[in-house]
Amino acid sequence: MGSALSGLCSEVETNPVNLAPVHECQFPLHVMKVSDFLEMEGVPEAHAVLKQRSLLHEWHAGMFVIFVSHQWLSSSHPDPQGRQVAVLRDALRGMISGSVDVAVDFISRTHDKRSMSQRTRQEIAKGYVFFDWFAIPQITARTEGINEETTRSDAALAVGSIPAYVEVSNLFIALVPEQLHKDTGLLCNYASWLCRGWCRAELWCHLLSNKPDTSVVVVYSPAEAEYMFAMDWQQNLISEGDFTVESDRSAVVKLGDMAVMSKIQHLSDHGPLSHFRFYLALRPRLLGRERRDRTLEEFLLHFRFQSLQEAAEDESSMNGTMSAVMSGDVKMLQLLAANRADVNFKLHGLGELGYFDTQTVLMAAAKSRQEPEMLSALIQLKADVETRSRSNIVCAYLVRSPGHVKVLADAKADLEASWPLNGPAALASTETVEAMVKFRCDPNFDYETFGVRYGPLHSMTLFGRSNKHAVTTARLLLAHRADVNAQAKPQGAFEQKCRDSQREVAAKGFEACPMQTRFEASAPGITPLSLAALMGHEGLVKVYLEFGAEMIPNGRGDLPEDLAKRNGFTHLLPLLATFAT
Repeated sequence: MGSALSGLCSEVETNPVNLAPVHECQFPLHVMKVSDFLEMEGVPEAHAVLKQRSLLHEWHAGMFVIFVSHQWLSSSHPDPQGRQVAVLRDALRGMISGSVDVAVDFISRTHDKRSMSQRTRQEIAKGYVFFDWFAIPQITARTEGINEETTRSDAALAVGSIPAYVEVSNLFIALVPEQLHKDTGLLCNYASWLCRGWCRAELWCHLLSNKPDTSVVVVYSPAEAEYMFAMDWQQNLISEGDFTVESDRSAVVKLGDMAVMSKIQHLSDHGPLSHFRFYLALRPRLLGRERRDRTLEEFLLHFRFQSLQEAAEDESSMNGTMSAVMSGDVKMLQLLAANRADVNFKLHGLGELGYFDTQTVLMAAAKSRQEPEMLSALIQLKADVETRSRSNIVCAYLVRSPGHVKVLADAKADLEASWPLNGPAALASTETVEAMVKFRCDPNFDYETFGVRYGPLHSMTLFGRSNKHAVTTARLLLAHRADVNAQAKPQGAFEQKCRDSQREVAAKGFEACPMQTRFEASAPGITPLSLAALMGHEGLVKVYLEFGAEMIPNGRGDLPEDLAKRNGFTHLLPLLATFAT
């Protein structure tokens, strides 16, 4: 084993996938050929069985490895009915053939047109899969002739090596189809996966590595996969994750610390300076530590500004104002503003980090979950609460806490229109949405008055698969008489896009089109229930049905069960059929 370990770790150092590995490799990485995996059926077999069948291969430099992160569906077996791996097989086949279009998430698509390349699809076809049940010796899967003490020791070493396995992987897949946990009966999906401490650690080790490509593919169904929205990982800290074994928390948090510090060091050495400052500013929050104010000299040295004047007048993407705001330093912000720093600075060049061009510093403060005092300080320094980005959103759309809502209400921001409620409904907590409702934010909407394309129930259903508060927020909105049967009415440029997508779907077929095209073609006349079916969100389907949702067809004539079936969410069909009239 010693030679295997040293061989693996020496190859990691020269593997071009990761220029500067951080985590220690203690046990050889075992992977399976994608071609072999695609020929398998049923419940996945354990490491020892696959090894006896010669289906596992030790990693070596030059392999294209797909690291699959997922949530176990029972305490003793990751996938006792084989449903997760069935989705993975179909999704991989679709990626290879091109029938599954992998593009950026809905929120990012106006800023980022990236999609999976043909070369990546070819690499997947020739590649290897890491799946923990295959790769790690399992004491729970007993095999005749296998020494249990050795297995237990090897398993511990392999688990401790997972961060190193992530580092040498070329593609990271979050496998998150909605399934019931066998023991708890709870739904496992993207939101619950994001809550798991170990899943967060795997994710961070990938995203904060020094690989050329750190994108993450989220697989929802056999027919739908997309690249992860940057804010999804930034707002799910390892230190706040859920751990089955609580004693794992401190050890796993240390892995996150190593990943963050390594990222900052790499950016310090190689740039870009904007990203170095960004991660440096967010470091205390990412690591779950208390932030502290800095003297002027400390601030300038820390963020690499030559002088106060440079920090105040700099117009780069992470200038002095942004560095102060993102690090939560109100006093430094005030000093910079006193030296003519622009508190209405519009962002640019940070789109890949989730902060899009033309959004304001005030918006960045809100979406990065700064304390209410930071928003209040910006407003006192004359930051405009009603400035709109090119997506036509205002700061109220991006609030993340009840404290944010109060600051904007005190500043006389327009909270009564329904459009700002769409953002918090999708991405913030139920308490935040409740605060907006208390300030007379209407959970229904008037198409003719506001020209709104869809309301908060629609927005939450479309954008909220990462939000663990989605079901409770839906109940809150419905309790405040949100119309469960409201039908979306696209207007203006969006209406034309919907017509174009309908023509594309008619020509190619629904399943052959990208997810955004499917949504746009389905959007005219779509209800929250139909949208929940399209997005595969069982919890929201149940809530909408409980509150009297009807089986109303959209403008194309699609019923909820049609949309669920066509997007690969067949687990919803029995539920929808039960309530069909």
